[in-house]
Amino acid sequence: MVNELNALESKIVQVASLCRGLRAENAALRQQLASAEVDKRNLAERMASARGRLEQLAEQLPAVKASV
Repeated sequence: MVNELNALESKIVQVASLCRGLRAENAALRQQLASAEVDKRNLAERMASARGRLEQLAEQLPAVKASV
């Protein structure tokens, strides 16, 4: 009976340790995700800005007549 309780206690300690580790990993992954979302938003803004500049430059190009 004592051996069974000791084995159970050991398993409970292992589960608790695993749970703490998973919570820490989850928190780190959430932080990485938040950082990646900020990066994505910044890149999208930069792309939109670049697109706008390219469109302005394209409007300044002289029209090309198609020769047949």
